Amino acid sequence: MESNVLKTVMRGGKRVLPLYLFTLLLLCACQSTNDGKCHIEGTVNGEQYEGKRIFLVPYSGPATMETVDSMEITNGQFHFEPDSVQMYKILLDYHYRFGLQPLLIVGEPGTIKVTIDSVSHATGTPQNDSLEQWKVRTEIHNHQLGLMRRNIASLRTKGDTAQANYLQQRADSFHLVYKHYTRQLAKNLEGSVLGDFLKGLYPLTYKRKYPDGRIVTLNADTNEEIEEVKSE
Repeated sequence: MESNVLKTVMRGGKRVLPLYLFTLLLLCACQSTNDGKCHIEGTVNGEQYEGKRIFLVPYSGPATMETVDSMEITNGQFHFEPDSVQMYKILLDYHYRFGLQPLLIVGEPGTIKVTIDSVSHATGTPQNDSLEQWKVRTEIHNHQLGLMRRNIASLRTKGDTAQANYLQQRADSFHLVYKHYTRQLAKNLEGSVLGDFLKGLYPLTYKRKYPDGRIVTLNADTNEEIEEVKSE
């Protein structure tokens, strides 16, 4: 007699798995993607990229045979499983990169869905979702700031210094708001790979060495010297 555990149910001429067996298979599938590893599942838009090599490169540190992973794009897809939690770049062979945006991601446990296109993006894990939001904000900021700077340059060419200076102040304020946003996001993500990356983009201060040998600390937003408090 056929085992009740293995037999299937006939419905409308089709063999149907029992509910408990279907649930078991579903749980197994979920466990395979929650194994504590980083799974990068990618798609490249464009038939011309079929069979081309795509690379997973550490954002910082040496790019060597030991640290760089690569594979051929097959059926428009690729897959990486990095074993280090760090920032990575995903990019095609340099012969075929034109028209595609290199992608910055965080290699962290979970499944990261990646699309490589003229505007590339990645989602699926907490840090990559936050990184994607920051990138969208950054692209909007860069576009608007670029328009403002071109307008300023045009006004200076025409000799309209007063209006150019006014727009420059607005551009500076606009950029400062974006820097504050990035710094706050870094603070919210303090202790994470993404937090460390964002924190390094816009530090609050920087050092300058003068010809006389003096090294002073300057405010990164105003370029004003910060007086050091001497302890008594």
